[in-house]
Amino acid sequence: MSVRLRKYSYRFAEQVFNGKLMLKNELEEIIYAATKDLSVLSRPEFNRLLNDEFSKRGWQCQPPVFSQEDDAYAKFDFLKDRIGIEVQFGHASFVGIDLLKFQVASYSNLDTIDFGVYITTTLAFQKHMKKQYGQKWEGSLSFEKVVKYLPYIRSAIQVPVYVIGIDI
Repeated sequence: MSVRLRKYSYRFAEQVFNGKLMLKNELEEIIYAATKDLSVLSRPEFNRLLNDEFSKRGWQCQPPVFSQEDDAYAKFDFLKDRIGIEVQFGHASFVGIDLLKFQVASYSNLDTIDFGVYITTTLAFQKHMKKQYGQKWEGSLSFEKVVKYLPYIRSAIQVPVYVIGIDI
C-alpha cells in the first residue's frame, strides 16, 4: 500500500508555497522517501527518518524560533529559505504551541519565516499502522483535527500554514 498526501491551505499558504515550487517538490520527496517501508514506521523511527531526509537536503534541523541564546526555548523541527516546518506525531495538545511558533516567527520582530508547514498523519494512516503493523499511533494528532482546529483560532494565527496529512 502506498502513501498519499492530503493538503490543506490556511490563509493562502499553497499559493505562497507555489512561489517556491522546487522546495514544495523537495518536501514531498522527503516525505515519500521516509515512507518507503511502512512496516518500520513507529513514531520515533518516522521522526528519525524524516530528520535524516531533511538533513541530506540542507534543511536546518532544530533551529531556534527566537534569535537570542537567552530567549525562550522554542525550536522549529526544520527551517529553510524562510519556511518553518513542524512535524507532529505526538499528542493533539501540542497543536496550539506548534502553530504559535509559526505566528511568532512570522509577525513579531523576528520575521524569520514567510509561512509554516505542519506535517502530521491522517486517522486512516494511524488506523492502518495499528492494524497492519501493530504500531502505536492512537492518541496522535491527526490531519483532520488540525484542519478542524485552524478556523477557530483565525484571529490568533494569521500566518499562512500549509498542512500536510500523510495518508494511506
